[in-house]
Amino acid sequence: MMAPEVLIKAAATVGEGPVVDPRTGRLCWVDIVGGWVYQNDLGSGDQTAHHFDTMVGAIAPRAAEAGFAAAVSDGFALIRDGEPTIIDPVLSDPDYRMNDAKCDSAGRLWAGSTHLEFEPGRGRLHRWDGSSPSSVLASGFTLPNGIGWSPDDRTMYLADSFAHVLLRADFDADDGVVGEFSTLCEIDGLPDGLAVDADGCLWLAVWGESQVRRIRPDGTLASVVEMPVSKPSSCAFGNDGTLYITSARADLTDEELIAQPLAGSVFAMATDTSGVPVAPFRG
Repeated sequence: MMAPEVLIKAAATVGEGPVVDPRTGRLCWVDIVGGWVYQNDLGSGDQTAHHFDTMVGAIAPRAAEAGFAAAVSDGFALIRDGEPTIIDPVLSDPDYRMNDAKCDSAGRLWAGSTHLEFEPGRGRLHRWDGSSPSSVLASGFTLPNGIGWSPDDRTMYLADSFAHVLLRADFDADDGVVGEFSTLCEIDGLPDGLAVDADGCLWLAVWGESQVRRIRPDGTLASVVEMPVSKPSSCAFGNDGTLYITSARADLTDEELIAQPLAGSVFAMATDTSGVPVAPFRG
C-alpha cells in the first residue's frame, strides 16, 4: 500500500459518504452538516456542488433514473436536477436525522438514524426500496454508521460509533432481512464509515485517531493506514482498487486546524485489493 495523498483539497465540516457513480465514474460525497453534495471528475478534477437546506447523511446513484437517492434530516429523498424531494419523511421528529447510508446488492438503501444529542439506544437501522415506506430493521444503537456487506453477501456490518464497536449480523440478500447484530470487535476510537474488500476485510475510518484500519472478518487487525488528519470519516473503493477517504474538520481548534491544513479534504490511496461492489439505488 502507498501512503494516502490528498485528492480533493476541501474544508468539509463533516465530509462523508464517498461513492463512485457507475454512470459517470465520478466520485460523489457529502458534507453532512453543511448540506452539500459534491461530484468530482477523477480525470479532470472538475467539481459540481449542490447545497441543500437539510443535513445530508449520504447519497446513492440511481440505477435507471437520473439523480440520487439520499438519506437526509427528515428521512429519505430523491435528488433530481439538483433539487431534493422528500419521499419518505420517516424522521419528521426534528430531534433526529439520518446518518450514513449504503445500497445492498439488490439496490435497497440502508441508513442509520440518530438522535441529534446522540442519546444511547435511540439509533435505528432503516431500509428503503423507493417504492414503499421504509422499514426499521434494527434498533437500540447510539450512532449507527459504517454500513457494508461481506463478499458472499451473507454478513452485514455496522459500526455503532459511540458504543466503540463494530457489529456483524447474518444477512438474507434475497429478502433484504438482517439478523441480530453482535459485536465483531471493540474499537479504540470512534468507528466511522467503512468499505469491504474482496478478501472480506473491512477498511474502517477511525474518527479522532488519524487512522484507517483494515480489519479481518474475524475482527482481528490486519494493518493500519496513518492519516495526515485526525478525523478520517469514511472509505470507498474505486474500480481500480483505489481507496477514497473522506475527512472532517468539525470541532477542531484553531491550533489543530493549523496543524492539519488538509482536514476536511478527500484522500486517495492505492491498494493491492478491490472493493465489494456497491450497487446503485433501484428505486
